[in-house]
Amino acid sequence: MSTPRIRKPSFWPAAAAVVATSAAVYALARRRHAPLTTVPHVDLHRYAGHWYEIARLPQRFEKGCTHVTAEYRPMADGKIEVHNTCHHDSINGPAETVRGVARVVDSKTNAKLKVQFQWPFEGDYWILALDEDYRFALVGSPDRKGLWVLSREPQLSHPALANLLGMARQKGFAVDKLIYTQQPERG
Repeated sequence: MSTPRIRKPSFWPAAAAVVATSAAVYALARRRHAPLTTVPHVDLHRYAGHWYEIARLPQRFEKGCTHVTAEYRPMADGKIEVHNTCHHDSINGPAETVRGVARVVDSKTNAKLKVQFQWPFEGDYWILALDEDYRFALVGSPDRKGLWVLSREPQLSHPALANLLGMARQKGFAVDKLIYTQQPERG
């Protein structure tokens, strides 16, 4: 008489269930936000120049920063030189400037860039809204963790700011967590 064979539970059905569940969770997370759209086209030479940060989502690297500005300069190789300046703790506080380089990752629109301040790390810089006269912009990251409202002037009119915040909210950004950047009064 032969001994009955005991079948051990197979690993594969359990693994398949885990993979299927993970795929479903990933699909739901992706559906939570529509794909992030950018402006149809950016003239990088017009975009170049001096910008004031009006508001931002909290960023570890900007902790304690006020009177934040950015300067963009096109380079001969098609990249953009970036100089970000932060004044610590007050408008007249000590200034710190970091230098970086941005590269276009979507040459059809010029609206999606990668910015690098420290090798090998890069961050997404997507231009989500841009005034037709290049006076103000909404910039964000596709994971919705980075968001900046920029202006050519130290202050932005309430209607323009409200419009940009409405766009950001529709795109899935947590505008209720924005930090409004103190800037000097224009005199």
